[in-house]
Amino acid sequence: MNITQTFYDNLAAQYDRLFLDWHAATKEQAVILDRIFKANGFGRNARILDCACGIGTQAIGLASFGYAVTASDISVGELAEAEERAKKEGVGIRFERADFRALSDTFSDRFDIVIAMDNALPHMLTREDLEAAVRSITDRIRQGGIFVASIRDYDSLLESKPPYSPPYIYKTDKGRRVSFQTWEWMDDNYQLTQYIIEDEDTLQISRFACEYRAVRREEMTTLLLAAGCAEVTWLFPEETGFYQPVVVAGRR
Repeated sequence: MNITQTFYDNLAAQYDRLFLDWHAATKEQAVILDRIFKANGFGRNARILDCACGIGTQAIGLASFGYAVTASDISVGELAEAEERAKKEGVGIRFERADFRALSDTFSDRFDIVIAMDNALPHMLTREDLEAAVRSITDRIRQGGIFVASIRDYDSLLESKPPYSPPYIYKTDKGRRVSFQTWEWMDDNYQLTQYIIEDEDTLQISRFACEYRAVRREEMTTLLLAAGCAEVTWLFPEETGFYQPVVVAGRR
């Protein structure tokens, strides 16, 4: 089991604690994605593959809007969490375990839209792995379809290589929750440690470690074009309302 699988398997039961209100976030993010899809000519009859679905944050919200959603992830723990949450929300989603570097091993069909949100692609720790992921993902998009992904603003972060992210502090019924990350840089890669502190009746501290590779927008654009995308557009938080830059790539 690799470091990414271990990170998400361990985090799965607490992933929703990274949000003030996870349920509200599923709706808010679905609204943003729905707007992006419509701007690119897609209605709610589009077939979507969320190839890094996690606990279903985007997949469940989009399914509640009527989209036909298939969702996959490399983490067994997160898939189990996502399936349970989808049942509770009353939405039908096909879930499969799949590595997005080899999607054709699991999916023979192609989709109108493939998404990979929440900084999933930078888990590819080498350019070769990232290129394999991009080629695998674009291969599962039908001609005329689109790929939509969100990635941290590494163009800015690489200028200063900050040692931590600003903390999020949420009020809870019994106290407060604090979540933040520390980043230990090794050239363009960095070790991320996610802390979740529950300061309620008792103090509980959870810690999860993973690694990322900071991917610049130019590199991602180059790989998408080389993989058969005709147009690559970057949208920023002030335009979309999403918390990370979003890339939209059209498949030739």
